[in-house]
Amino acid sequence: MMAQVKAAQAKKKADTSIERPTEFVDNDLAELSDAAEAAIEAGGGFGWLAPPSRDVMDTYWQGVLMVPERHLFVGRLDGVIASSAQLSQPPRSAESQAHAAKVTTFFVAPWARGHGLAPSLLEACEDLARKEGFAVLNLDVRETQTRAIQIFESHGYRSWGKDERYARVSGKYVAGYFYQKDL
Repeated sequence: MMAQVKAAQAKKKADTSIERPTEFVDNDLAELSDAAEAAIEAGGGFGWLAPPSRDVMDTYWQGVLMVPERHLFVGRLDGVIASSAQLSQPPRSAESQAHAAKVTTFFVAPWARGHGLAPSLLEACEDLARKEGFAVLNLDVRETQTRAIQIFESHGYRSWGKDERYARVSGKYVAGYFYQKDL
């Protein structure tokens, strides 16, 4: 009987959800900072090569919620924040670029990968961009983030450029790709 229970638990699909927080409640901030830290340590950082101190990380996330042009999405795995993406609108002073938004800080903590959070986050960003009237969605990614590239391309993003010196990691340049999708 115990073997059957364990087999049933192993087959149980993880519970995932995508949310757009307007404030952090309970352990949200700690969970988001933990997930970001894990992603950065695994090489999937969004600018950081090493996790900053916790107070810097927490302040960053709190600041995101204060910027009207940034829309934070978080993905939960079994109730715990495990991933993030932001839809970033152009500044109001950039009239000529008012048609295009950008996906940034897109990551899934290593312990939560393989449950569909990344595609769901991307779709949430696309849905909001459409609702807000944007015609184009842009993003960029390091060439080393091959799974993210696969997800972007499978969702209809087309690569339009490559920067051979996009990032510098451990003293070496890493190329980056720029992607765009018409909404």
